[in-house]
Amino acid sequence: MPSRRRFLTGAAAAPVALAAVTACEDGDAAQPARHTVEPAAAAPAVRTPSNRLNFVVILADDLGYGELGSYGQRLMHTPRLDTLAAEGLRFTQAYAAAPVCAPSRCSLLTGLHSGHATVRTNPWGPGGQGALTDQDFTFAEALRALGYRTGLIGKWGFGPNAPDQPSHPNSRGFEEFYGYLTHHHAHDYFPEYLWHNGTREEIPANKGGAQQVYAPDLISERALGFLHTHRDEPFLLYLAPTVPHAPSKDPHLGEYADRPWTGPNKRHAAQVTTLDTLVGDVTDQLTALGLADRTVVLVTSDNGPHEEAGTDPELFDGNGPLRGFKRNLYEGGIRVPLIAWSPRHVRSGTTDRPTPLTDLLPTLADLAGAPAPTDVDGLSVAPLLLGSAHPARHDSLYFYRNHNGVTARQNAVDHGRGDRLAEALRHGDLKAIRFAPGQSLRAPDDQWDVELYDLARDPGEEHDLAAARPAQADALVKLMRRSWAPVYPRKPFGVTLEVGGGGAEFTVTATLANGSARPWTAARLILDVPSGWVVHARDAATAARLEPGERLTVRWRVTRPQVSTATTLTCRGTARHEDDELTYTATTALGRPHVTSQPGP
Repeated sequence: MPSRRRFLTGAAAAPVALAAVTACEDGDAAQPARHTVEPAAAAPAVRTPSNRLNFVVILADDLGYGELGSYGQRLMHTPRLDTLAAEGLRFTQAYAAAPVCAPSRCSLLTGLHSGHATVRTNPWGPGGQGALTDQDFTFAEALRALGYRTGLIGKWGFGPNAPDQPSHPNSRGFEEFYGYLTHHHAHDYFPEYLWHNGTREEIPANKGGAQQVYAPDLISERALGFLHTHRDEPFLLYLAPTVPHAPSKDPHLGEYADRPWTGPNKRHAAQVTTLDTLVGDVTDQLTALGLADRTVVLVTSDNGPHEEAGTDPELFDGNGPLRGFKRNLYEGGIRVPLIAWSPRHVRSGTTDRPTPLTDLLPTLADLAGAPAPTDVDGLSVAPLLLGSAHPARHDSLYFYRNHNGVTARQNAVDHGRGDRLAEALRHGDLKAIRFAPGQSLRAPDDQWDVELYDLARDPGEEHDLAAARPAQADALVKLMRRSWAPVYPRKPFGVTLEVGGGGAEFTVTATLANGSARPWTAARLILDVPSGWVVHARDAATAARLEPGERLTVRWRVTRPQVSTATTLTCRGTARHEDDELTYTATTALGRPHVTSQPGP
């Protein structure tokens, strides 16, 4: 790996870890790096208060509202989760952002509902495998800027299936990743490989159909290892096991082996109990490490219960008292369990606040003390967790579905409209659902089927009120129209990096943008390039203060040797937010020079 140097302009000194090399203004002599230093870490941890909270976010895959004992389940046993629900805060009206996996997870990570988020369909929908972009800012990026150690163990669910690209977890704030990158790969419980950051780690025992290593066991082991490794640092663990998604292949049938059920139903029940055991192992580890009192654990699901690969959600009453399943926009498809637990920092009880999982990003940022984008759809529920009786509430909740695949029960609940594009919106206790005539959002309004329900009186959505209350139905449809945007332009936040040209001489432009609600001070931008490269700076790289909405932009003219190899450029933006130092990072891959002559002066 080549030695690297940091270049900045203005009077700001480089961190002690690297000797500073100041780039000159245009017209002065360029300053090449004089000696080599070791490359800096991707985002060095800053000194943080010893009482900073840790976070564990556990996202189950296709766990229905009624599949936990604390939510009414009677056939499958979930004692560890039920204990968390009794000791912590149980949400009775929490919502996934979509009735299928990929858009739901994108919204959870970014705080944008499914009418604004980058990924709005599952891979077999229009557009294929969804991917995040450099414009997507996740809750991991928010906490990583404060020096949190961040890990994703389990299912990412976005493409492409390759390292070093904007949609990889390492590019979206997770410094440690182990698991599945893409949606379809995560359907394999006995995979031949899993990703560890940018490397495919082979699992030889699973090659050739041997199926000896059960991936949830590996995920559990890595998650517990992450907690142990970072026990003395503030951390965020996003734990995303694939259970109880189909196909139901749990080899640990346990107490369900002798039940008079089909094989898929026995294995589905075992998968739910595997999830319960995993949650118990995590909380036991936190307790053993002395971390439970300063860790907030959140457990939820990405959508309603599935009926795939022979599993019968009606046997288990997987949707509880609600109507619908995975893929439905009725409550059973989008209302999910949500449990918050921390012995010292989360009050015990229940709450009926309608709470979408888009609230996760602002909530984690609020609890950690990190700045967060102001253009997200989520609201912080930190005051609710800490005991406030009057948390902020959403004016409305929007849901979008554009999914080609259907299943029998889901399609029956939709009265044969299961493959149509559909929208739903909750406003107060009223909820409207409308189905397009096909898969086009642009179909005239008079061709849509509109239904209206009063969830306070009819949580099972049995009585359609649209004909009796047309004005209310129309009002909610208007809110739906305003909630969906073909492209949702984001306010800049953190660092962006652009490279103009790919030859021996090119321009690098970096921007540090304060997209939060409070000012930042002592802002600066630092460019990290290999030793021996020459840099001219065109702008000052420091700003005493960035008000909300303001940005610092720096342009560098960079010259590299024509014999240089492909490399990665890294730019860091630092600033102070209240009493904390922030560090945001952007990287871009740079190929070998494609010119054959020396650049001009």
